[in-house]
Amino acid sequence: MVEEQVLVATVPPMRVGYVQFAPEFGEVERNLDRVADLLSRDRADLWVLPELFSTGYQFATAQELAELAEPVSEGPTTARLIALAQEMNCHIVAGLAERTDSRLYNSAVFVGPSGLVARYRKIHLFYEEKNLFAPGDLPFLVTDIGLAKVGLLVCYDHFFPEAARSLALQGAEVVAHPANLVMPGLAQLTMRVRAMENRVFTLTANRIGVEARTGETLCFTGLSQVVAPNGDVLVQAPQDAEDVRVVEIDPVQARDKHLTRLNDVFADRRPEFYGRLVG
Repeated sequence: MVEEQVLVATVPPMRVGYVQFAPEFGEVERNLDRVADLLSRDRADLWVLPELFSTGYQFATAQELAELAEPVSEGPTTARLIALAQEMNCHIVAGLAERTDSRLYNSAVFVGPSGLVARYRKIHLFYEEKNLFAPGDLPFLVTDIGLAKVGLLVCYDHFFPEAARSLALQGAEVVAHPANLVMPGLAQLTMRVRAMENRVFTLTANRIGVEARTGETLCFTGLSQVVAPNGDVLVQAPQDAEDVRVVEIDPVQARDKHLTRLNDVFADRRPEFYGRLVG
């Protein structure tokens, strides 16, 4: 008797990574060159770069911001990121300063070998960003890149559970989170909670270094991380050193919302009782 062979389809693991470094303020081309060098050190299907990675963070005036900001679709930073994505056959999420005809936004671009995939404008502005940027006017969005469905947040968005939940309800399996964090350990904790409560992977790419351009010193806190749907930190960067790290994940894990065999964190929701809390 000849035994039949059963072929089981397997899903290849997805390689995701972050780049943690210290951008030089205003040195866009130099920062892009640095990122290109850092990305060349490993291979990932999805990379996440910090918030405002190409310009630096602490703008002294709105005029200075306007001079360094770029249109997303035609800007040199987006073009360079697309070229890198094509060269390395990957997707990249990166934070940058976006300029439109009338407004300036703290944005994130999502690019791949085919070009610009999506953009997101930071909804929740932090501290003196409110004096410089317009609040985001695009909805939270999720993009299917084949290996996974990816949603975008930027920095302070981590503090609002509704933001990550809106991405998860749209099917996000991975939440990419460019950041410039200055409050030690806070987002690292909340993004673990966001991963647990939504049963998704989260990737936070923070920066390091110090900026003191306005009479106030900002110390960026590092600790970039990748978190699993159960809240485990799969990999984490040091607080004060450049770091490029890649880890394999299985996005299929984020499709299972079970906490126990009797508890599904989405099926157990009772939205009919949540409306009274709105506002």
